[in-house]
Amino acid sequence: MTAPIPRDIPELPAVPGPPLLLPAPVPATAVVPPVRRPLTAVFRLLTAVAAAAGVALELLLGPPARVLGYFSVQTGVLVAVVMALSARRASQARRPLLSGLTGATLLYALTSALVYHLLLGHTTPPFSMTGATAAPERWHAQWAALQVLHLLVPTAVLLDWLLLTPAARLHLRQTAAWLLYPLAYLIFSLTRAAFLPATNPSRYLYPFLDVAAHGYRSTLANALLLGLAMYALAILLVALDHTRPTPVRRHA
Repeated sequence: MTAPIPRDIPELPAVPGPPLLLPAPVPATAVVPPVRRPLTAVFRLLTAVAAAAGVALELLLGPPARVLGYFSVQTGVLVAVVMALSARRASQARRPLLSGLTGATLLYALTSALVYHLLLGHTTPPFSMTGATAAPERWHAQWAALQVLHLLVPTAVLLDWLLLTPAARLHLRQTAAWLLYPLAYLIFSLTRAAFLPATNPSRYLYPFLDVAAHGYRSTLANALLLGLAMYALAILLVALDHTRPTPVRRHA
């Protein structure tokens, strides 16, 4: 006689699969101790001093209410603060500032330089932050202040990014946030002009944002073109950041 076949066959336990490994990035500072970078700290401190000096010189030459309204002056203040903080972190072997902040500073510094040299440097009447009607003479205070804010400081910020900052820290998702400040500046500029009398010579600080001369339609079109150019420059900076060689170690 054959043995009866059981009706219920117990289920075999499942064969355990390989464990799922979750990404757990470890900061470089947990593996390799950070190092002090005194030369980087000195360069960034000098850049901060140059930016602060350019802003201070403009404030001495022109009315503060007018001078502080310029995009390049506000950018100079930002560069001075960011570079001073970055210099302190480099000297104390601390982690660098957020890449979103340093990337925005780089974008604004380059934008102010490009706008000045391409759109404002050869205008008639001459561009001046102090309200002067005559073109600034070379090596005089007004000319020196313009060169510091629109040439020396942006060049120093660019060199710091290329030679002293680790690569691949900027990201495409940051670029939209970088345009919030230029948008806020446009609103500030138009609102400021609305509360100033039409006879005030400092009502419109930039000729391409002069509503009285161009009307709102052309002024907003100019602002849109500048915004698109800034966004294209931001994308270019991100692309270059991911293709350029890393000049320093990431933990530095």
